[in-house]
Amino acid sequence: MNTVFLNGEFMPAEQAKISPMDRGFLFGDGVYEVVPSYNGKYIGFAPHLARMFVGLDTIEINLGYSESELRDICDRLIAENSNDENGGNLGVYIQVSRGVEAKRYHAYTNTGKPTLFIHTFAIAPPPSVDAPKAYRVNMTQDLRWQRCDIKTTSLLGNVMHFQQGYANGFDETILFDHNDFVTEASSSNVFIVKDGVIKTPKLDNHKLAGITRLMLLDILRKHSDFKVEETDISRSELLAADEVWLTSATKQVGAVTEVAGTLINNGKIGPVWPQVQGLFSQYMFEE
Repeated sequence: MNTVFLNGEFMPAEQAKISPMDRGFLFGDGVYEVVPSYNGKYIGFAPHLARMFVGLDTIEINLGYSESELRDICDRLIAENSNDENGGNLGVYIQVSRGVEAKRYHAYTNTGKPTLFIHTFAIAPPPSVDAPKAYRVNMTQDLRWQRCDIKTTSLLGNVMHFQQGYANGFDETILFDHNDFVTEASSSNVFIVKDGVIKTPKLDNHKLAGITRLMLLDILRKHSDFKVEETDISRSELLAADEVWLTSATKQVGAVTEVAGTLINNGKIGPVWPQVQGLFSQYMFEE
């Protein structure tokens, strides 16, 4: 039986219920985080929570829980939900909405109490350089809203972009803006390698500051001799790259071998990827 946490209580998942007047349900008015854990060890718990609190401040929600209190809740859920079937490999999903207000109205009063929901779900074991997954991705113009830097639960734009690729047999969809510069993918950040230089789009309001992205940049700068740049990347530059990667909490560093019909590195995983994924695996539990 899967245990979840909802508004101060631990309970079986099937007993967890929210009001239909919750603004998270009505407007997608909230933020969320997904933190991977392997055998009870988190990857990037502190930066995930730091980003969540920034998002809450940005949309003016006062949660009323500290990071340490949230960590205690997550620790208990992992302990109760770990079993032989999932091997202790669990993603922790944390969602905060503005909560219930008396009527459906675009303006908010913040007179209600935020809704806090946390649950765990099974995830695959950490990626291995010995058994890599090669990603085939689609590419299309970014049609989402202008505040993609907030990890909001209002994900319809991302969902539609992801579905566009998924329906055509792709694993992800990389997005580009009206100037033909890469923003991110529908559920990942994007990296390329060209002539030994590792590049990723610089952050702005069109991109989410991914925690795996943050950790990978830090690891590369501390523990490798690779040159790393945060810079604009054009669509043509991406298609001509020696390697293309996707980063996310569950993919870690995912190697892309095809972008919208264009083969990357002749359709083979490039030589830099094993070194970088290996470094990430070595240092991913450091906070």
